[in-house]
Parts: sequence; structure tokens; C-alpha cells
Amino acid sequence: MNPWLISIPVAYLLGSVPFGYLLVRFVRHEDIRATGSGNIGATNVLRSGAKGLGIATLLLDLGKAFLAVEIVRLRLAPGNFDLAVAAAVAAVLGHCYPVWLRFKGGKGVASALGVFLALTWPSALCILSVFIAVVAFTRYVSLASIIAAATLPFFAFYFVPQRTPIAISGFLFLTFLIIAKHHQNIRRLLAGTENRFGSRKAVA
Repeated sequence: MNPWLISIPVAYLLGSVPFGYLLVRFVRHEDIRATGSGNIGATNVLRSGAKGLGIATLLLDLGKAFLAVEIVRLRLAPGNFDLAVAAAVAAVLGHCYPVWLRFKGGKGVASALGVFLALTWPSALCILSVFIAVVAFTRYVSLASIIAAATLPFFAFYFVPQRTPIAISGFLFLTFLIIAKHHQNIRRLLAGTENRFGSRKAVA
């Protein structure tokens, strides 16, 4: 069977597991979508007051995307970098648009970091450094996510020798996707109403 027909659905389904929603639902018996920004990602879980669940969400969202790429890269299609990049895109799309939650998911930041750890870990560490630096200076997680996403293709093009059309398109698409998912944050940043890290949001 064509490995593309197996790898893309597997990567999407792994990426679509809504860990933030599930953890808050089963541990606190709450719907994280009714809290703060309504997002199922780690930042909103943290802001809900569940620090442990927020950290767990971050690690699980990162891990599921990493695993999705590794399964393709090491098992389903060894040596096929184009398919690994396509699986990375599918995993992040799964997180952003999970079929289980009517295609309303997270913003893909942790999942994107996970796929880059699998595809090109030096790029992932550079992107993470940019994210941490921006958060440290501004305390805006959204701004850090946007800037880190914008640097994503530059680090990838520098560290990844396989600059095929599919790889280039995949890296650029992930940047566009993450920034587009932050469109509401961009509006609030421009208006000066965006919440800084450490603040707690009201109910959505």
C-alpha cells in the first residue's frame, strides 16, 4: 500500500487527540472551552488555574506531534523526508482542527515544536530559544508564538539540507497556519488589550 495513504491519516489522528480538553474534562470535570480564550491549548489550561494540567497539556501536545512524525520517519516511510514533512503538517492540522471537537482545536504552537524536534531538532531548539526570549522580555505568549513561528522557515532552511518543494511548502505552511490561528491575539496586541503571561482570563 502507498505509504502516503497510511502516513497522513495516522499523523492527523495522532495530532487531533485533544489532550487539553480531555485532561480538564476528566480531572476537573470542566470544559476548558468555556474558560478564558476557549482554546484547548496549554496556555489557556495554565490560565484556568490548573498549572499541572497546563504543563501536562504542553508535553502531551508536543509529544503526540513528535510521535506522529517519528512513526512515519522510522517505521512507515524510512528515508522519505517529504512524507515526514507532510506528516508534520497533518499532525499540526489535526491539533488545530480535531475531528473530535468539530474541527475547533488549538493554535498548533506546541505541536509545531514537537514536529520540528522530530524533523530537525537544531531548528526546534533555536525556535524555542526565540520563544523564551520574547516571553521573558514582553510576557506575551501570543507575541512569542507569532515571532517564533515567523522564524521557523529560516532556521529550517538553514539546518535542513533537503530543500525540496514539498519541504519548503510544508515549512512555510506551518508558519502561515500558526500566525493565522493567532489572528485574534494580533488584534488584541494592536489594541493593547492582550493578556500578559501570569494574568488570569475571565470566562469566555
